[in-house]
Amino acid sequence: MRSTTLLLLMALFLAGCESKAKKVQHLQDQYNAEYAPYAQDCLNQETEGSERMLTGKKLTSDEIAALEAKKKERDARCKPRADHLADLQRQITAAQQ
Repeated sequence: MRSTTLLLLMALFLAGCESKAKKVQHLQDQYNAEYAPYAQDCLNQETEGSERMLTGKKLTSDEIAALEAKKKERDARCKPRADHLADLQRQITAAQQ
């Protein structure tokens, strides 16, 4: 009876570990699938004006205003996606514990 209980507990433990690993893998796959389009849409555009700064080109006030408006639009569009990806990272970390 004692060995049967021990075997049952070990089986439940192993099943729980497998389930946990599957959950982590599912979350990681979801994160990887969503990160690439996010990076393409949101992160690459963030460095768009860097070339001007590195070359020392002076921007007019109209160009500065256009860049700021573009940044606000991008931030409004990308922040929910960034927050969702951060939430997925928290879920992955929690599931690995």
